[in-house]
Amino acid sequence: MKKFIAILIALMMGLHNSISFSADGSYHLDNAKINLDDEQSLQRGARNFINYCLNCHSANYMRYNRLADIGLSDDVIKENLLFTAEKTGELMDINMDSTEAKKWFGANPPNLTVTARSRGKDWIYSYLRTFYVDESRELGWNNLVYPNAAMPHVLWELQGVQNLEDSKLKLTKPGLLSAEEYDQFVLDTTNYMVFMSEPAKLVRHKIGYYVIGFLLILLILVINLKKEFWKDIK
Repeated sequence: MKKFIAILIALMMGLHNSISFSADGSYHLDNAKINLDDEQSLQRGARNFINYCLNCHSANYMRYNRLADIGLSDDVIKENLLFTAEKTGELMDINMDSTEAKKWFGANPPNLTVTARSRGKDWIYSYLRTFYVDESRELGWNNLVYPNAAMPHVLWELQGVQNLEDSKLKLTKPGLLSAEEYDQFVLDTTNYMVFMSEPAKLVRHKIGYYVIGFLLILLILVINLKKEFWKDIK
């Protein structure tokens, strides 16, 4: 029995380690401590995503009006976030032609709607923080989490410029944001991408609390009903 438990623990540790590293096993992913109940973070993340990601990447499995689930009104969405559509019921699509995008970047930028489900929150969080200058690349950038990615570092003005020295990233030119501010920027963006990958999840959670409350009340009623039926039977 003890041997079986030891083997089980070893397997669980191996699974944890396989999740902690990137696809090539060379980079330890940082933990993205997101909170889907933090509406302010989700709203900031939606702003970040639409302003910086939606220029090249589509998210056309998501509609703008689902942003109401994170506390944004139709008026706020129209005035501040509706750049690629006319109505909030439209999909989050882009105007960039896929053929031209492939010509410019060497690959067509992927749809990001469900990236958080396919890659995981830690992957997104780590990926957006590990770009560095690489003159050997056509666009001048590389990434530790996703080596030789076709995507340039579109957030370099915010983060600054990083160089890879002795297998470690070193900030050689500060950006508009401090390290802490940039980490929060990326965390908010990751938080929103996790929400976007399954927006109904928040609604299900809210309904779940009501269901649990109803079942608890029903349990009390059933127990009292049972006592009433059996009170005269000895």
